[in-house]
Amino acid sequence: MTTFADTTFTPPELIRNFCIIAHIDHGKSTLADRMLQLTGVVDARAMRAQYLDRMDIERERGITIKAQNVRLPWQLEGQDVVLHMIDTPGHVDFTYEVSRALEACEGAVLLVDAAQGIEAQTLANLYLAMENDLTIIPVLNKIDLPAADPDKYAKEISHIVGCEPEEVLRVSAKTGFGVEALLDEVVRKVPAPVGASDAPARAMIFDSVYDTYRGVVTYIRVVDGKITPRERIKMMSTGATHEILEVGIVSPEPKPSQGLGVGEVGYLITGVKDVRQSKVGDTVTSERKGATEPLAGYREPRPMVYSGLYPVDGSDYPELREALDKLQLNDAALTYEPETSAALGFGFRCGFLGLLHLEITRDRLEREYGLDLISTAPNVVYRVVMEDGTEHVVTNPSDWPEGKRAEVYEPVTKCTIIAPSDYIGAIMELCQGKRGQLGGMDYLSEDRVELRYTMPLGEIIFDFFDSLKSRTRGYASLDYEESGEQDAELVKVDILLQGETVDAFSAIVHKDYAYAYGTRMATRLRELIPRQQFEVPIQAAIGARVIARETIRAIRKDVLAKCYGGDITRKRKLLEKQKEGKKRMKMVGRVEVPQEAFVAALSTDEPKGKK
Repeated sequence: MTTFADTTFTPPELIRNFCIIAHIDHGKSTLADRMLQLTGVVDARAMRAQYLDRMDIERERGITIKAQNVRLPWQLEGQDVVLHMIDTPGHVDFTYEVSRALEACEGAVLLVDAAQGIEAQTLANLYLAMENDLTIIPVLNKIDLPAADPDKYAKEISHIVGCEPEEVLRVSAKTGFGVEALLDEVVRKVPAPVGASDAPARAMIFDSVYDTYRGVVTYIRVVDGKITPRERIKMMSTGATHEILEVGIVSPEPKPSQGLGVGEVGYLITGVKDVRQSKVGDTVTSERKGATEPLAGYREPRPMVYSGLYPVDGSDYPELREALDKLQLNDAALTYEPETSAALGFGFRCGFLGLLHLEITRDRLEREYGLDLISTAPNVVYRVVMEDGTEHVVTNPSDWPEGKRAEVYEPVTKCTIIAPSDYIGAIMELCQGKRGQLGGMDYLSEDRVELRYTMPLGEIIFDFFDSLKSRTRGYASLDYEESGEQDAELVKVDILLQGETVDAFSAIVHKDYAYAYGTRMATRLRELIPRQQFEVPIQAAIGARVIARETIRAIRKDVLAKCYGGDITRKRKLLEKQKEGKKRMKMVGRVEVPQEAFVAALSTDEPKGKK
């Protein structure tokens, strides 16, 4: 079987570019493993489960975070074909990874668990693929499971995709049954890439990573012309020019080749160490006689959740900045800007696509770059209109404007929940408690229902997903997308220690939930802050109005220990003296909040495990 690497360019008509879209735990990575084995690009000794999941976090959690591309040789009816497969993440927080993978493909394998049916997040990715005019190949996986019901779910998929139930392929990625037939179907159905081989070179950057020894490694999909080693290229958005040191394919380890032609997917290395030189979505062209029109890039991802990241040790601030620079190259959806906090020192305000994205990013920074971090409670972006007509965009509670506010707008989302019909009542009760409005309801089959709600994003980002799972015994699936904004009665709750505001604990909440937040934080801090020599009041306040209070009692030295008998006035004199000392200490004393207390108090709103 020919592998084409290090030979001539592969004709576009013999190339098939496709990706796999599926929900978490529906078997994407296992199917990718079987394809790697069947095509012989990984020998039996080097094979391991979840081969394309390179990160420790991915392997531990059993989820895909990064889209990975791999080139596979295949043969159909005696004809050698090259398949480029991209394994994509399934979680809604990594939809941006999926959207970039879809741009580099002409077809998508829709993989659905034959025991669970289609899930909300898969549905969202399927619609993305349909918008991009990709050829959809529906596949039912795990048909070897005792609980599998392929006939029922084939009907459900055919109803959504618009095909016949018999056209839905049935495979078992675990045993390898039906995978060969699937690859044959990909070759037959997915169209070959289209492009002009004699036109000026144009290639789309769909991913890039930072290698300590080789600098930035850029992953590209060639649309027109060809990219060869030692030629000079230009990045069309920045105008930066570089010499290509190496061009190659990923099969599944990087292999240098003599170049990439129309429709091919591979990598290039220019030796550049500056991570800002290789922007995802940019067009690469030749420096001499290059293209004038760039390719349509990706729409910039808009962060939906903001959180502050601060190093526990302030001297690690430069390391955190460098780590975020390198991580942003690998994760284009991450945004950040410097900020300072009176309580936590120097850090960064980071924008994420969701809570899992926040959790994974923090985990990667701590593991890959050896940092110790504190993250503040996540919050969303608010727009505040003052009475004098000025507008403020608030991503951090400390930016909340003082003065008279006319209107406050919060972001809202369209939520899609798919669950067994037995749980409709529990789901509706939960959504209404989170200020949700029902937009519609459809039965996908006799016992599965799709509910559509409009809900404030601020209500979803804390514990909504956990509550949904617990009320439906884990059967419900959730997907959400932004859908504008709405006017809301929001207030800023400040936490005061001895009359001084601690900015790290401030939060913007709905008026109805302000008291609950204030009480919870005050009670929690009373348990976490060590007792001082003087009494410390902890207050939660909205503006000048205190809504909750707890008190940390003072540590009292027993000044009466030496009084064994004698007149009561002696004891009273000693107690009065102590009281005066405490009063003076309270005026000059400052409450030091230990780092552990910050971490523990802020973890109340941290994500609780993976979705």
